[in-house]
Amino acid sequence: QVQLVESGGGLVQAGGSLRLSCAASGSIFSINTMGWYRQAPGKQRELVAIITNGGSTNYADTVKGRFTISRDNAKNTVYLQMNSLKPEDTAVYYCNADLWEALGHPKIGYWGQGTQVTVSS
Repeated sequence: QVQLVESGGGLVQAGGSLRLSCAASGSIFSINTMGWYRQAPGKQRELVAIITNGGSTNYADTVKGRFTISRDNAKNTVYLQMNSLKPEDTAVYYCNADLWEALGHPKIGYWGQGTQVTVSS
């Protein structure tokens, strides 16, 4: 079984910064993409940023230039540095990892439990 454990959420004033971390553990052969999604109250979950195992990244237009995704492959960990936070960034942030548990097994997507980010105006 695989677990994704997120940390780093909290309450911050507009213009402030937070850094989210997500560590994957358990039966992992290889991780393909890792990413961050968010879901605000009454809205659908949306992609924030994603990073491949080769380091290629993609960002939602709403966070480009403010957020930076990175990963440490040796630690199976992905990070999200969030700067210049705005009230509209308030949401539960979820970590996602697409991975193989063993050679020859199908790729499976796993989700973390979510961490709350609240930005006050």
